[in-house]
Amino acid sequence: ANRFLLVSNLIAEDGGRAIVAGNERVIAARLSDARFFWQTDLKTKLEDRVEKLKEITFHEKLGTQFERVERLQRLAREIAPLVGADPAMAARAALLAKADLVTEMVGEFPELQGLMGRYYALEQGEPAAVAAAIEDHYKPQGPSDAVPSDPVTIAVALADKIDTLTGFWAIDEKPTGSKDPYALRRAALGVIRIILSNELRIALCAAPLKIEADLLAFFADRLKVHLRDAGARHDLIDAVFSLGNQDDLLMIVRRVEALARFLDTDNGANLLAGVKRGTNILRIEEKKDGRAFDGDPDHVLLAEQGEKELVNVLDAVVHHVEDHVAREDFEGAMAALAELRPAVDVFFDNVTVNAEDGRLRENRLKLLNRLRKATLKVADFSKIEG
Repeated sequence: ANRFLLVSNLIAEDGGRAIVAGNERVIAARLSDARFFWQTDLKTKLEDRVEKLKEITFHEKLGTQFERVERLQRLAREIAPLVGADPAMAARAALLAKADLVTEMVGEFPELQGLMGRYYALEQGEPAAVAAAIEDHYKPQGPSDAVPSDPVTIAVALADKIDTLTGFWAIDEKPTGSKDPYALRRAALGVIRIILSNELRIALCAAPLKIEADLLAFFADRLKVHLRDAGARHDLIDAVFSLGNQDDLLMIVRRVEALARFLDTDNGANLLAGVKRGTNILRIEEKKDGRAFDGDPDHVLLAEQGEKELVNVLDAVVHHVEDHVAREDFEGAMAALAELRPAVDVFFDNVTVNAEDGRLRENRLKLLNRLRKATLKVADFSKIEG
């Protein structure tokens, strides 16, 4: 708008005319400078400025902005198919994403980086999706910032943040305590918000990202913060991450949500209590014997009706749970687990696990191990509080 507002901390005798005039002169000069920068910058295309990024160091151990742009191009091109973007357009946007850093306008007004890149790109005939990605690939920069939704922008934004994270992890410049000079927590949270808001299926540990275990754990911590702020329980997130190989953030969240709803039911709460009881017994006896009780229980040694019922139900439930999980139907998997609840209750009410007969004891501990393994299809119940 061609208006401006100012606040004075004194009552001027002339009604503020001198103050207004002084500010008008300052602003007019700044606008005149800006118009000069705009006209000057338009004489050079953004792609012709990329070479000058060789003169800007990104980090002494990670090279120049030019080298970073080369990495962003490769990564954005590879991410593009995962998010429904055109690979060539994503690579083009990544090439130009940092070019406005060497314009006169951004040199004078650094807060305009990205925004000026979009204006110049549009003026110079770049596609609208490329111009939008130049401005918005920095987003989201905070919890209230908008999350990119255009596929080309998503590809470049993810490339930008993941390159930052993997780069600083590679040179062992990780956040410590309250110190995070390179805003890596914000970058990780940005990746999380982009993936969840756009419901993207991306395996962080697979190609092209290939995020390593240490960095994945950092994502897990940031995801806990994000979900906790949204009201989710941190122990449920731990219960899902403990399964291992959990690098699909969208599926992790859906598992956590389904698990939370399940545990809010009587079947869920009671099954949790039974499984935790069985797991505790198993852990104590494994430590005492110095061994794991692997293998299926021997049906011949099932002496009590309660253990016979539990074995029969487990046979059916494990198949049902695996089927639902394979189809990513976590609500269905939880419903299948609920079928265990009556048999688990009967087992603990009527069966003595640590029987005097060593063969019966071992067989019943194998049965508890089978119960534990069944629930591990959806979450590690030992990590759940309560």
